[in-house]
Amino acid sequence: VEVYRIDIKASFPSAKTDKKGVFSFAGLPLGAQFVLSISAPNIKPELQAGIKAGMDNILIPVTEGDGKKYTEDEVRQAVAGGSSTTQSTELTAEQKKAKEEYDKQVAEVKAKNEKAVKANEVVNAALKEGNAAYIAKNYDLAIAKFDEGYNADTTYAGSAPVLLNNKAQVLLIRGSNSYNNTVKADAETKATLKESAKNDLTEAIVASDKALEILKTATSTDAAIQKGYEAQKLLALTNRKNAYRLIAQTGFDRTKGKEAQAAFEEYLAVETDPVKKSKAQIDLGYTLQDSDEFESAIGAFQKVLETDPNNVEALAGAGLNMVNVGYLVLDSDPAKAKAQLQEAANYLQRFVDVAPADHKLLASVKDSIADLKNTQNVAPQKIKTTTTTKKKN
Repeated sequence: VEVYRIDIKASFPSAKTDKKGVFSFAGLPLGAQFVLSISAPNIKPELQAGIKAGMDNILIPVTEGDGKKYTEDEVRQAVAGGSSTTQSTELTAEQKKAKEEYDKQVAEVKAKNEKAVKANEVVNAALKEGNAAYIAKNYDLAIAKFDEGYNADTTYAGSAPVLLNNKAQVLLIRGSNSYNNTVKADAETKATLKESAKNDLTEAIVASDKALEILKTATSTDAAIQKGYEAQKLLALTNRKNAYRLIAQTGFDRTKGKEAQAAFEEYLAVETDPVKKSKAQIDLGYTLQDSDEFESAIGAFQKVLETDPNNVEALAGAGLNMVNVGYLVLDSDPAKAKAQLQEAANYLQRFVDVAPADHKLLASVKDSIADLKNTQNVAPQKIKTTTTTKKKN
């Protein structure tokens, strides 16, 4: 498959199809016009005009022939003259039938390509206008534009996840702003703002899920394209876990703890930055806590402490959630309650020992320790911490 630029005289490296007839070109300049010349042993050479960079799923039917290969001059003469370089002959009935089928396929391909070109134009315009609206903080318009671009081609992995991720990010911002504006709003306005914020955060999850579904089967032999797919997947996972965090933190829905945990764990399995992973693990703990999943929250905080024993957020989180669990089972299971409250006191005292003097939880943690001593006769004990080192071979 050879590609020639027809708006100016330029050619590019040729490509070969794989066993299934699939081919691709990378690095073609956007906005340029191209023609493809197809040749192979025992087939008739074919030309396919109307090609633009970014087009996908181009179908080019071929028929049996002499294996001829067009020269660049022949290609350009054919395009300039608007006719094929092959000679016409009297066709048999069978050949006429084959030609009719071929012409039908060509018409279908042409229609599909024209549709793809128009969709590509809509996508590019919507992406540009949506980004401009986002920069201008016109979030309503930005979301509308990203929807417009996505709806133009809802399955193309090269654009749909990008538009969905952009939409999710704007929804997160708009939802957060609506919630923050409830602070100074009257009762009626506050209720409206909260409902709007909840809807935006929920829609951010929906958009992220759609992006992940498209990317689930998206692969490419082009390393740059594949890298782009992976980046969009990470962004979708990030947006989704952030939306779950805000839904729990704001109290909009405290029943999504299990779904939130699954979303966070999927993100953590992909994230490679250790700082971001640690923060996400802490956020998971708080999200589970805010979803009343106290025992699961303890596990999330303890996972942080496995590698960072003095992490103040994890110490406070684990300790305070153990207090919750202890008091919840105080009547039904006194032995478990006693053990949980003792471990809670140990974690909380460790937090007091290592937390900075201005930590926002310091006063409340000290009050919790005093309450455990006075009401449950539970005094902190020193936590034993161990570190391991790997042996070198």
